[in-house]
Amino acid sequence: MTASSTCRTTTAKSRMAAVGAIAVAGTLLLTACGDQTKSGSDTGGASSSSADAAKAPLFDKLPKEIQSKGVVKVGSDIAYAPVEFKDKSGATVGIDPDIAAALGKQLGVKFEFENATFDTLVTGLRAKRYDIAMSAMTDTKDRQEGVEDGKKVGEGVDFVDYFTAGVSIYTPKGKDQGIKTWDDLCGKKIVVQRGTVSEDAAKKQAATCPAGKKLTFESFDNDQQAQTRLRGGGADAGSSDSPIAAYAVKTSGGGNDFQLVGETIDSAPYGIAVSKDNKQLSSALLTAMNAIIENGEYTKVLAKWGAESGAVPEAKLNGGS
Repeated sequence: MTASSTCRTTTAKSRMAAVGAIAVAGTLLLTACGDQTKSGSDTGGASSSSADAAKAPLFDKLPKEIQSKGVVKVGSDIAYAPVEFKDKSGATVGIDPDIAAALGKQLGVKFEFENATFDTLVTGLRAKRYDIAMSAMTDTKDRQEGVEDGKKVGEGVDFVDYFTAGVSIYTPKGKDQGIKTWDDLCGKKIVVQRGTVSEDAAKKQAATCPAGKKLTFESFDNDQQAQTRLRGGGADAGSSDSPIAAYAVKTSGGGNDFQLVGETIDSAPYGIAVSKDNKQLSSALLTAMNAIIENGEYTKVLAKWGAESGAVPEAKLNGGS
């Protein structure tokens, strides 16, 4: 999320066999609602049998470990509509799950989404809790190098870039308070999600505001919490990635809660984060992403969610700056 959550859906397989009976195998979706720090998973995408997997055009490009288990575990902050979020039934939906489904068809594996707070995703990836992090995560040099707030905190990650987004400001509808730029936020309070580029932008702006016009900001575990605080009058403005802000303006309160102000800034690529020691997986994802761009599945996903403006003509590796 650009630097950027909740119900979780857990997929489990159960098999029952009885003597003299036909073995029955099924997949049972178990849903659990709670805050986004509670664990769980959701395929959020395509499934395949072992036989089907072998027929997938890019299956052989995957690491042997993932071929064997047939699953790519995805760390994600699943409260960032329309990129990834829970629908009314509790299913994980959005741009990222749909793209993952299309990638799964190419690679012959399932993508299982596991919910976590955004600011823990990279550390979870380092700890091998996930194979990838796919969560509207902006590809930046700091993240590639494992740097936070100017300090080296761990191993960096590689990014397979697949979308472009910027940073937007929104206010309560009809109450823009003259806010058109980040400078106009001096003397005001803004709400953001922790660990995102919006939080980074707020920190940077706060350091430049003149004496007597301090910018204050409040950071939350997820963007929905930030929106709730703004909706309740607890701040003057909010900031998030451009597709998320636009979706909130369109849908919250039937379009009556918020309005966009000013221009989108700092456009940068979203990337799928992969450990630097897993180059084979990065390469397979890059090849698969370009395959769905070429075959049109990628365009269909973005059109479904009204996100065509963020489309890229080609997926790239580590294209962030």
